[in-house]
Amino acid sequence: MDLALSAEDRAFADEVRAFARANLSPATIAKTRSGRHYDRDDHLAWQRALGKRGWHVYTWPKKYGGPGWSVTQRFLFENVLAEEGAPRILPFGPKMVGPVIYTFGNEEQKRRFLPDIVTSNILWCQGYSEPGSGSDLASLRTRAVRDGDHYVVNGQKTWTSAAHWADWIFCLVRTDTDAKPQEGISFLLIDMKSPGITVKPIIMLDGAHHVNDVFFDNVRVPAVNLIGKEGEGWTYAKFLLANERLGIAEVAASKRGVQGLRDIARAELADDGGKLIDDMGFREKIADLDLQLSALEMSELRALSTMQLGGAPGPEVSILKIRGSEIQQRIAELACEAVGNYAMPYQPELLFRDSNESPIGPAHAVPAAARYLNMRKTSIYGGTNEIQKNVISKMVLGL
Repeated sequence: MDLALSAEDRAFADEVRAFARANLSPATIAKTRSGRHYDRDDHLAWQRALGKRGWHVYTWPKKYGGPGWSVTQRFLFENVLAEEGAPRILPFGPKMVGPVIYTFGNEEQKRRFLPDIVTSNILWCQGYSEPGSGSDLASLRTRAVRDGDHYVVNGQKTWTSAAHWADWIFCLVRTDTDAKPQEGISFLLIDMKSPGITVKPIIMLDGAHHVNDVFFDNVRVPAVNLIGKEGEGWTYAKFLLANERLGIAEVAASKRGVQGLRDIARAELADDGGKLIDDMGFREKIADLDLQLSALEMSELRALSTMQLGGAPGPEVSILKIRGSEIQQRIAELACEAVGNYAMPYQPELLFRDSNESPIGPAHAVPAAARYLNMRKTSIYGGTNEIQKNVISKMVLGL
């Protein structure tokens, strides 16, 4: 793979950088640099700015409103935005349900839903996991019973990221209780404003409200919101999960995280009174992380190259999910190690709100423990790493 950038590539990177600097608010950049949490408006303002250029759906083909970029352009786009302090693009619309709709949906569904994803006029969330049906997703129990021109949905979804922000939810529901577990599942699009939907927050270990329980009590959903055929939702779900796991690698964000570790090490004192960056042991830990991240990046580029040649994300993306989540956790671990005892104070007023209060210890220590706790989930969501190893064993190695 030729990684040398052409003059056109460099010009493209300059264009993306100029766009980011013109459209990212200083307040949003400050949140990125300080580790503070974004709110809904932070995401929407940024994503709608991207949407005006078709860049919100930067992985999409031109046919459906995307830019139709090459692997190199996607790579540069993600890396430049990470360097400039941009928030992560919420993936549920552009990287998850959008590709499902334009691949398996009918023409009316494409006309109805895709434009609002392109512009980020609506936000989506994902209704997959249920209590007792996370890793074993095929055992889900949320029911959808056909009643004339509607389905009546009853059940519960859990760990639903951004459900408290979302306008719509894409759901796996059981439409046939007599079929084999994978064959009785369908894929429904549901308006979150529908009567009978209740969203209850789940507060995470870091004190943040990222995820939710979503309850469905006799929710009537128009049958035209069924994607593809009844009973084939498992096929669409596997397609979506492959795209999700490719995104979970988060290489660009992890590169920003490794640079953040270096910045912390330059500011922190070592046991001998010098700078932590001069401590050989800690520098070796950062170097090891850098090498792991470079290897992950090459693997991701190979997967993207396969997609550009007409392939689809396959079971090998489980490798990216495993390594990506482990690297994210390692970055958080080293940040806590670097700041030492200053990781212990919990200072939510500095993480979730604008505040004039002074931090206990250096400012870069404030998010360290909260991020460490939050990153525990990365090896679980999108399919636990243990399950991904089973996928690799069976589908890649043939064992």
